[in-house]
Amino acid sequence: MLVHPQFDAVAFHIWKWPIHWYGLMYLAAFGLFLWLGNIVVSRPWNAARGWTRRDIDDLLFYGVLGVVLGGRLGYVFFYKPHYYLQHPAEILAVWQGGMSFHGGLLGVIAALAFFAWRRGFSFLEVGDIVAPCVPTGLATGRLGNFINGELWGRPADPSLPWAMIFPQAPDRLPRHPSQIYQFLGEGLLLFIVLWLFARKPRPTAAVSGLFLVGYGIARFVVEYFREPDSFLPVDQQPLHLSQGQWLSIPMIVVGALMLIWAYRRAARTASPVAR
Repeated sequence: MLVHPQFDAVAFHIWKWPIHWYGLMYLAAFGLFLWLGNIVVSRPWNAARGWTRRDIDDLLFYGVLGVVLGGRLGYVFFYKPHYYLQHPAEILAVWQGGMSFHGGLLGVIAALAFFAWRRGFSFLEVGDIVAPCVPTGLATGRLGNFINGELWGRPADPSLPWAMIFPQAPDRLPRHPSQIYQFLGEGLLLFIVLWLFARKPRPTAAVSGLFLVGYGIARFVVEYFREPDSFLPVDQQPLHLSQGQWLSIPMIVVGALMLIWAYRRAARTASPVAR
C-alpha cells in the first residue's frame, strides 16, 4: 500500500516570498496554453480566417480572469451558498481555497463571448480554437491537487496496487488517488482525443462540443472514485449522484447537441438544394 509523499506545498522561495507548487501548476497551464494555441492558429484554415498569435495572448488574459472569477463564484454558489450568504466577506478570500471547475468554465465562456464580440469572431469559432488547449491546464491543476494531498478519493480495497493513504484524511484509510485519475482522464486522454480531432478542419462547434462531452464523461466517471465534499453527502443527493456528476450531465447533453447541430449544419451547407 502506498502513502502520499507529503510534498512541501512551497516549491521554493524568492527572497522570503514563498512560491507554491499550485501556483507553478497554474503558470505551467498558462504557458502550455500559449504554446498550443499558437500551433492551433497557425493551421492554414484558422490563419485564413484571420487568427493571429496576438489573439492567443489576448485570449489568455481574458481566460485567466474568467477562470479565477468564475471558479470562485462557482464554488460559492454551487457548493456552499448558505455559508457565504452568512459570511459574504469571505467570498473574495480565494487564498483560503475553494474553486469550482464548472464555475470556471462558465467564467471562461463569458470571457470568450466578450473576446468574440470585441474581435468580431463567431463565439463558437473561438470555442473551437480554445478547446484543444484546455485539457493540459486541467492536467497540471490535478497534479497540483495531488502534490497538495487534497481532493483525495474514496476508500479503496487495500489490495489495489495503487491504493494510497493520505495523511491529511482523518481516517487514514487506503484511498483511490482520484487526482491522478483526473489527470489521466480529463487531462491527458482528453487532450489526445481533442488534439487529434482538431488536426483537420471540422464544422464550427464540433471541437467545442467534443470537449464538453469528453470532459463531462470523464468527470462523471471519476466522481465514483472521488471523495464527495463533506457538506454535500452523496446519500442526500438525488439518485445518489454527487454534485460534480449533476454539474457534468448538462455538459454532456449540451456537447452532444452541439456535435449533432454542427454536422447537420455542415451537411446542409455542402448538399445542393433540391428543386
